[in-house]
Amino acid sequence: EVQLVESGGGLVQPGGSLRLSCAASGFSFSSSVMGWVRQAPGKGLEWVSGISSDGRRAYYSDSVKGRFTTTKDNAKNLLYLDLNSLEIEDTAMYYCGTYSEEFRTKWPFPIHRGQGTQVTVSS
Repeated sequence: EVQLVESGGGLVQPGGSLRLSCAASGFSFSSSVMGWVRQAPGKGLEWVSGISSDGRRAYYSDSVKGRFTTTKDNAKNLLYLDLNSLEIEDTAMYYCGTYSEEFRTKWPFPIHRGQGTQVTVSS
C-alpha cells in the first residue's frame, strides 16, 4: 500500500522559509517520479513541482520557480520541498504525490497523495 506522510508545515512570515518533507513507503520510491501539489483555501489543487525518479531533473510551476526547490533522497525514501521567499499567496495545504512519468509542461494531479501539511504565510 502506498503511504505518503508530509511534515514540516507551519506559520511563517512573508519572506520566510520552510522545508517540507514527505516520507514514502509501500512502493519503489527510487523508481518513482514524484511531485508536490497544493490547495489554497477555497481553491482547487495546483501543481507545484515534479522530480524525476533519480532526482536529477526538477520541474516547477511558474508561480514558484526560483523560490521553491524539490529534492529526492532515494536512500532514505524522502522527498523534500524547500520553500523560500514565501508570499501570502503560498498559503495552502501542501501534498506530495506519485506520478507515472515526467511531463515536459503541464503536470496533472498525482496518482497517490498524502494527507498534506499546512503552510500559512502571514505577518
